[in-house]
Amino acid sequence: MLSQLYRSGFQPFNQHLLPWAQSIAISRSHRGQRSAIRHVRSWSNIPFITVPLSRTHGKSFAHRSELKHAKRIVVKLGSAVVTRGDECGLALGRLASIVEQVSVLQNQGREMMLVTSGAVAFGKQRLRHEILLSQSVRQALHSGQNQLKEMAIPVLEARACAAAGQSGLMALYEAMFTQYSICAAQILVTNLDFHDEQKRRNLNGTLHELLRMNIVPIVNTNDAVVPPAEPNSDLQGVNVISVKDNDSLAARLAVEMKTDLLIVLSDVEGLFDSPPGSDDAKLIDIFYPGDQQSVTFGTKSRVGMGGMEAKVKAALWALQGGTSVVIANGTHPKVSGHVITDIVEGKKVGTFFSEVKPAGPTVEQQGEMARSGGRMLATLEPEQRAEIIYHLADLLTDQQEEILLANKKDLEEAEGRLAGPLLKRLSLSTSKLNSLAIGLRQIAASSQDSVGRVLRRTRIAKNLELEQVTVPIGVLLVIFESRPDCLPQVAALAIATGNGLLLKGGKEAAHSNRILHLLTQEALSIHGVKDAVQLVNTREEVEDLCRLDKMIDLIIPRGSSQLVRDIQKAAKGIPVMGHSEGICHMYVDSEASVDKVTRLVRDSKCEYPAACNALETLLIHRDLLRTPLFDQIIDMLRVEQVKIHAGPKFASYLTFSPSEVKSLRTEYGDLELCIEVVDSVQEAIDHIHKYGSSHTDVIVTENEKTAEFFLQHVDSACVFWNTSTRFSDGYRFGLGAEVGISTSRIHARGPVGLEGLLTTKWLLRGQDHVVSDFSEHGSLKYLHENLPIPQRNTN
Repeated sequence: MLSQLYRSGFQPFNQHLLPWAQSIAISRSHRGQRSAIRHVRSWSNIPFITVPLSRTHGKSFAHRSELKHAKRIVVKLGSAVVTRGDECGLALGRLASIVEQVSVLQNQGREMMLVTSGAVAFGKQRLRHEILLSQSVRQALHSGQNQLKEMAIPVLEARACAAAGQSGLMALYEAMFTQYSICAAQILVTNLDFHDEQKRRNLNGTLHELLRMNIVPIVNTNDAVVPPAEPNSDLQGVNVISVKDNDSLAARLAVEMKTDLLIVLSDVEGLFDSPPGSDDAKLIDIFYPGDQQSVTFGTKSRVGMGGMEAKVKAALWALQGGTSVVIANGTHPKVSGHVITDIVEGKKVGTFFSEVKPAGPTVEQQGEMARSGGRMLATLEPEQRAEIIYHLADLLTDQQEEILLANKKDLEEAEGRLAGPLLKRLSLSTSKLNSLAIGLRQIAASSQDSVGRVLRRTRIAKNLELEQVTVPIGVLLVIFESRPDCLPQVAALAIATGNGLLLKGGKEAAHSNRILHLLTQEALSIHGVKDAVQLVNTREEVEDLCRLDKMIDLIIPRGSSQLVRDIQKAAKGIPVMGHSEGICHMYVDSEASVDKVTRLVRDSKCEYPAACNALETLLIHRDLLRTPLFDQIIDMLRVEQVKIHAGPKFASYLTFSPSEVKSLRTEYGDLELCIEVVDSVQEAIDHIHKYGSSHTDVIVTENEKTAEFFLQHVDSACVFWNTSTRFSDGYRFGLGAEVGISTSRIHARGPVGLEGLLTTKWLLRGQDHVVSDFSEHGSLKYLHENLPIPQRNTN
């Protein structure tokens, strides 16, 4: 192919272009893995994905999450994606990234096809180069050097550009795909190839044979000979689509080849409910047939034959033929490097076309409902918000039988699928529900003075007074795993603070969450704010929820350390409050009481080992080794069936030691405990700072001076003296409940109750005050006097 390109007279331009394209393709493949750069065959070792890729064609996918099962995929590259901004030449870096993604999917066992624009732009670049070279030579011979500045390039005819660019475009694709050990083949088509039955069968057979041989077909309209677009019944029906641009070609090809997914890449994020760029334009996540009337189409893209209206018509035609469609942005530098693979993984990218409308509202609609409902909730009197919470507490005790029945279904379905600690978190009981009700009543009683409380009053000047008051944060997204008791707790805190709330629970607690949410909405209904708390039941991935930065003001994860880390990584522009791990320490000092130590260790480790405030590492002063106190601790742990892991120093003291710990930074969440030896309180503090998670740490000692040193120097959210780590809890702190425990150093730290879900705003009341009056020669002076804060009646 390269030798043919040189023989075509394309040598001056091609000598620079192809090595550049190859270097881009190589440098982008497996960044950081030099072996993949040196040995292109290494791409053949990419493991095949484990999801089943075979499916019966006939119906399109109903949900984004099903796209990962797509076996045969067509990717349509619009002119705006393939060409540079000056419309003369190709966007080589972007093209190399697209080829890399297609190659990854092809090497996973999928059947990939490309419908690409770019021949006209490529040809225009070549012809401009040839014309400039020719003109410069002629004018230098006949007109002198002074005429060179006046050279003008004539308007180039598109068909001629296409003829000049097709071979070069294909050579470029072939060079790029070669980097991934993939062969590509070019197919040029016109409308006749689909409407002539014999040609249609030939085309179909060729494509199937190429796919069988693991070759990527690269399909394009033969723009060198294609006639101008003719008026027709535009895309009316499955059997009469006119191939007049690459949008209609991609749709026709997708249906003809019974593909599972058509990805249409353009220069906009997807389909908007009004022209992109307008102030109120919103990206449409899912588009359904019949929704065209609610959409206003803008102008077509800067290059190419069709605009968004043509893409939508082609997409609906393909959808009718059984092919799922996603329209997305292939030009944005932050997403173009993974847009195709993200779509196939089911991530919320672009606009997904679906024939199945969800039974309930979309998550975006739920976000708007929570926002408006939360604002209404904030305007209620404190007594009204408290009344809602009291009513919810009563419902938890009155409807215990129904709640426990739903929870039993969850436990039966989770049996054998969840580990023991998670099953314990999932389980509800009469005592748990009673404790929940007590906690909710505490929240209701303490919520009277939460929203609208004056924190500071200042007289700026005469008749100019400033107040700082508490207000809700806005809309909270709380994501929790295997713990349905979290739902009423968080809902009560949100209600008390006037916040809207989106709840995303684990599917393992679906039955329990559903009834608890219904009871919450029943309680909210007594004051007409039912929409303030929403339970997300759609198939929305957590990562997609974390991108709703215009709807969510704070994310609070409740679950495993892995869940918290994943959310912190996925959240874009939304603060996350929580802790990734609960590695809690207890330091037993040389002056510890024998009577206290075993009780505190047992309660901290064994009372509820799955909790984030359970003890994970026991630090023992060296002087206590081989003493009766040490023996008592070991005997108690053995009776409680706690598996002991020895730290490096502890292991060195033992002839026959327990299994040495793999990492001193481990949250076991079970009846397992690491024991390590330290020489002093300072060494214990250093160990905690190095291996802890700033959650909860305890000292056991009778020496008050040593205890105070520990309390002041340990930098954790909760630091205790002679108490169990398990006291690190909103209910036990008297907060009523908590939305979680935060180890961050901004806003809220430790168990987060009402105060942590509030922020402030400033209220300034004046009488025609202007800043110029306070200038050097103005009539007014700043006073900045602190004023007394009025006491609110909380009875």
